[in-house]
Amino acid sequence: MELITTGFTDLILIKPAIFEDSRGYFYESYNKQSFKKAGIDFTFVQDNQSLSSYGIVRGLHYQLMPYAQTKLVRVIEGGIFDVAVDIRKGSPTYGKWYGIEMSGENKFQLLIPQGFAHGFAVMTKRAVVLYKTDDYYKKEAERGIAFNDPQLGINWNIKLSDIMVSERDRNLPLFSEAESNFIL
Repeated sequence: MELITTGFTDLILIKPAIFEDSRGYFYESYNKQSFKKAGIDFTFVQDNQSLSSYGIVRGLHYQLMPYAQTKLVRVIEGGIFDVAVDIRKGSPTYGKWYGIEMSGENKFQLLIPQGFAHGFAVMTKRAVVLYKTDDYYKKEAERGIAFNDPQLGINWNIKLSDIMVSERDRNLPLFSEAESNFIL
């Protein structure tokens, strides 16, 4: 496995070692010992999976402390543009975003630490996304930021006219108004 720095503290792109032959491929998507040896030491307690069609944008979501979640995100089928926004006050990258194309083909994984809002846009006909979290979902701690916040200026890599969001996500606050209790 190769760890690729992103320019954001603790936000890590992971490129797994893939073994391919005429039968297909094999790779370890997660191995606690290998991750720990690489300096990634989290106890994941929940797996979440979603199926979405082209143009769907999910996010930007996070949970407040003490229920914040570190996420390990990967795509099983299709492709997405995955985005993490640093919401840790005092961070040199506070209010900045990182985006990466992830797919069932490239098998990249993104480790998103606590203190980041997360979202993705589906770039293929459909996409299946799986992510692990190191804390459980708590509805009362759930928060979010508008996907189209002009201050953030996220380029979702799909046409604006093709973007579809849920009613809940359509009503999320702007970055400047979003509740956050993360300090770096």
